[in-house]
Amino acid sequence: MNQPLLSRRRFIQTTGGTALAASLAACGGGNGSGGSGTKELSFVYMGTAEQQATWNKLFAKFTEQHPEIKLKAEGIPLSNWGDFFNKLSTRIAGGQVPDVIQIATEGQRLFASKGLLAPLDDYIKKDQSTIDEYYADMDPNLIEWDKKYASTDGKTYYLPGEFNTMCMWYSKDLFAKAGVPEPTPKWTWDDFRHACEQIKTKTGAFGYAADSAYFGAIMPWLLTNGTSSFSEDWSKPTFDDPKAIEAAEFNRKLVADKLSPPPGGTFDAFTAAAQGKLAMFGGGRWPIISIRNLKATAKMGIVPWPTKVEQGSPVGWNGYPILKASKKKDDAWTFIKFLISKEGSSTFAQLGGTIVPARKSIANSQSFLTDAPKGTEYLYQALSYATPIPSPDKGAAVQKAIEDGWKQVLTGNAQPADALGKAQTALEGLV
Repeated sequence: MNQPLLSRRRFIQTTGGTALAASLAACGGGNGSGGSGTKELSFVYMGTAEQQATWNKLFAKFTEQHPEIKLKAEGIPLSNWGDFFNKLSTRIAGGQVPDVIQIATEGQRLFASKGLLAPLDDYIKKDQSTIDEYYADMDPNLIEWDKKYASTDGKTYYLPGEFNTMCMWYSKDLFAKAGVPEPTPKWTWDDFRHACEQIKTKTGAFGYAADSAYFGAIMPWLLTNGTSSFSEDWSKPTFDDPKAIEAAEFNRKLVADKLSPPPGGTFDAFTAAAQGKLAMFGGGRWPIISIRNLKATAKMGIVPWPTKVEQGSPVGWNGYPILKASKKKDDAWTFIKFLISKEGSSTFAQLGGTIVPARKSIANSQSFLTDAPKGTEYLYQALSYATPIPSPDKGAAVQKAIEDGWKQVLTGNAQPADALGKAQTALEGLV
């Protein structure tokens, strides 16, 4: 991943996206077998070896409760969603169709529009009380967004699952060492810039790790400046908005002034923060496993993103669809119900799952908040002001255009207005 830095949403990058779309188009509604011809329920998700260790403990809990279902779960150790979906599409195109897959928001419309998924409406109707209880324990925004953005034909292919929002992780130690007060939820871009300057001057550490990840490093700056990459219905790109250009200029100056390390390379933000070499990085819940392994949980804090115009954060959520070609749909539904259950959600949160529980009761419980940085509760609270990551049907090419333009700015190879203007032209050709 562009790495440890801002990895969660580096979805369908460059060639990956195009290849994915072509592969899915070729096999839409296909007759793949995969798990269908076996006695096992197959589930494919994205996860590094470190993350798989956590997932495996959750799967063991499922097997304990449902010994009649033999779950074959496979974590693909890739660093970004683009590579994950590209690999998955190759398998599906070759007839290896899992029963259930993990799909983040960025890919949900793409998969739904290709006719690969089985509608969940009949299962929901059959277990209406279970679903009602689940939805009653969830921020209503998640339910509304899932209905609005995750389907292209009105059918239900995904239950809204765990999610990630964006907040700022910071080193309490470095702020103290520099004599800079820790940030508050009301802080501004000016406060943020001033903290970077003070920390650099007094400790030599970088203030912030700028990056070009669409979800984790571009959208938070756009949204807190009162703009976005697309209109609300995702039909019109707005990447050349003056406020977007202003956000890009702000980030470029952080790099030019050496308050941020140069983009690219192998800079590891989590390790640098744990070692006192970096004051801040953007993140959702996903840094938690690395930060725990680095024994740095108590050294870190989490705070809402600094604002210029208004509070803002992108949000993306998990969905666990059943593939249309699956021959084990009932078992798949049983597995999905376990994932959204209180016990499943609580277990995963306690183990250190890299996503925020969709259930409010779990997100506010010690299962989620123990052994986590101060301010972890802000990740759930961000739902109240978050914006779904704009991901139209051609999300792959969209993301590439946006990230390429931003990268040109960060590296100083193009003026912000020129780079984002070219990206805007490309985006207009994709919708």
